Amino acid sequence: MIKKILAFWVRVFLVQVYLVFTTNSFPWLTLFVVLPISAGSLIFFFPHRGNKIIRWYTLCICVLELLLMTYAVSYYFQLDDPLIQLAEDYKWINFFDFYWRLGIDGLSLGPILLTGFITTLATLAARPVTRDSRLFHFLMLAMYSGQIGLFSSQDLLLFFIMWELELIPVYLLLSMWGGKKRLYSATKFILYTAGSSVFLLMGTLGIALYGSNEPTFNFETSANQSYPVALEILFYIGFLIAFAVKSPIIPLHTWLPDTHGEAHYSTCMLLAGILLKMGAYGLVRINMELLPRAHSLFSPWLIIVGAIQIIYAASTSLGQRNLKKRIAYSSVSHMGFIIIGIYSISDLGLNGAIVQIISHGFIGAALFFLAGTCYDRIRLVFLDEMGGMATSMPKIFTMFSILSLASLALPGMSGFFAELVVFFGIITGQKYLLMSKILITFVMAIGMILTPIYLLSMLRQMFYGYKLFNAPNSYLFDSGPRELFVSISILLPVIGIGIYPDFVFSLSVDKVEAILSNSFYR
Repeated sequence: MIKKILAFWVRVFLVQVYLVFTTNSFPWLTLFVVLPISAGSLIFFFPHRGNKIIRWYTLCICVLELLLMTYAVSYYFQLDDPLIQLAEDYKWINFFDFYWRLGIDGLSLGPILLTGFITTLATLAARPVTRDSRLFHFLMLAMYSGQIGLFSSQDLLLFFIMWELELIPVYLLLSMWGGKKRLYSATKFILYTAGSSVFLLMGTLGIALYGSNEPTFNFETSANQSYPVALEILFYIGFLIAFAVKSPIIPLHTWLPDTHGEAHYSTCMLLAGILLKMGAYGLVRINMELLPRAHSLFSPWLIIVGAIQIIYAASTSLGQRNLKKRIAYSSVSHMGFIIIGIYSISDLGLNGAIVQIISHGFIGAALFFLAGTCYDRIRLVFLDEMGGMATSMPKIFTMFSILSLASLALPGMSGFFAELVVFFGIITGQKYLLMSKILITFVMAIGMILTPIYLLSMLRQMFYGYKLFNAPNSYLFDSGPRELFVSISILLPVIGIGIYPDFVFSLSVDKVEAILSNSFYR
């Protein structure tokens, strides 16, 4: 009798779960934000020496989150609808009139799925980490929550809170797990990013308090608000400084090479794959949507900065002895294409920038992962001390070569399509004169010529020539199943986007058209 009663209530429970998960009113985004950090908190109840259990638990949480995101997007997100979807709006703190507002559209969908994918692979890549394993994996899950929360925020104050939430985990990941100068790089990171956050907070409060008896942080309300030009420029500069540090945009980029040079490669995957994209996302979501007049005024100057950044970072990358710093400067160079696409104020340019955000998220994370796997074997970071690894590690050599070619925009890879669309965006844009377009295109072309020089030089120094390192003290075994799985998992979407770019292009095309028609073409 008792078994029948239990079976009945189990069936009732399963039916209720099914009904909840198949209705559109389920708070999916809240689940995606809260699940990683809340589940991660349970890690501290695990045995201190249970590294294997902790790794598998963290990986299961990331995989579950990714599967739930894929399910929710597949069933409840309409690609042809530029409006906010899966919206949630709850009163959070009555005293401050603070709301928990979440929602996604074509602009945020790509970064959210990218975050889930890269974080899952970074967790798998972090298997060699054994010191303070509980804290390490909790910090990765806390970053996961902060990044998903930022990309889905529809409230300025909530956006700021999520922006700050991921700073502390990154600082601890840098300062506790990394190279000899990890404390220096972590301090530099927190000084740059926390200092720039002051400008983000000032801009947030300024927009919320202007022209209203009651402060409102709602994105939709702020987007329909008009400001005096001088005040809009002030707001714009504040947000621009905050996002320029995170993107990064020169000359506020100097924290990035030091950070990447010292961080553990699983942390580098999160930094290159997701963290840098938060700044570019903020430029579109806040600077472009909320402050369109100031965006038009600043766009010629930022186009020039983006072009200079491509050349400067590519040239500087060529002179780097440290492998991870060379890849870091290549990331700065590729972010220049994103800046040009955002400030081209054209359909093609902005769509190209969004595709480049996704493309570089994959490629940058993969290159840092492969650099880390090489370091695990030879314990060297300087390129002039390497050489001759292709014979001993053919699988790593093959993956490193393919993904380096993807980074230099080889046709058939995602980087080629993204940069090509940005080129067409600046050429076909109506905002700039013909001579300006020619000059910018010429500078971008020079940057694309420099890219294969520093990347192919990197491959030559690492894999060809003589063995310059002390072979008896090196562990020259090739890529294992875990490392091969991570590399191939990132390579497949890179090739997939390169062959069928509409897969990513369709996510943002309607939203981009809505942004430009509402704010710039009217």
